[in-house]
Amino acid sequence: MKTREEALEYGLTFPDTYMETPFHDSNWQLVRVKGSKKAFLWIYEREGYINLNVKVNPEWRDFWRSTFHSVRPGYHQNKEHWNTIILDDSIPDKDIKRMIAESYDLITDSPTKRIYEAVKKIPKGRVATYAQVANMAGNEKMARAVGNALHKNPDPEHIPCFRVVNAKGELAGEFAFGGAGVQEKLLEADGVEVKNGKVDLNKYGI
Repeated sequence: MKTREEALEYGLTFPDTYMETPFHDSNWQLVRVKGSKKAFLWIYEREGYINLNVKVNPEWRDFWRSTFHSVRPGYHQNKEHWNTIILDDSIPDKDIKRMIAESYDLITDSPTKRIYEAVKKIPKGRVATYAQVANMAGNEKMARAVGNALHKNPDPEHIPCFRVVNAKGELAGEFAFGGAGVQEKLLEADGVEVKNGKVDLNKYGI
């Protein structure tokens, strides 16, 4: 990724996004999220190269800066929360795209994202109910949304949705987690005992 057009095209692949030039200067293009109107990608040319400003989790900020010489503290922005990526062909496309995607995730902070983050906190060998996950995600009334999110899990390897059961400790239906018996096998591999399609919440609940 080297050009303004490539960066803009990728930025607009994310849901509910649009481009704006708010500074009456066509050099500066911002990709924003509809609704909140927050920008997660700034595109501009500086010193002969296209630069991208992206929001960054402080936990990853220094990692990116130390890994790539062309990732610098955010130009004209809060250097604790923003990085600048210089498109000088020294950074692999996959890493540029990952940094842009992380910026989008930080800006959107959707309920679905909070649900997935809550599920990641369920320890190995334990289970949580839909209501518990909803509470951990910040809204105890989102139990139904939890179920919807879990069945659309985009990253089963890192989001252990199989550790979520209903209020009675019962497993999900056969359509979930790849077919009949899959959730049970995953839980048992995790060290959780399943009897007649149920988990003892007193023993294994968080």
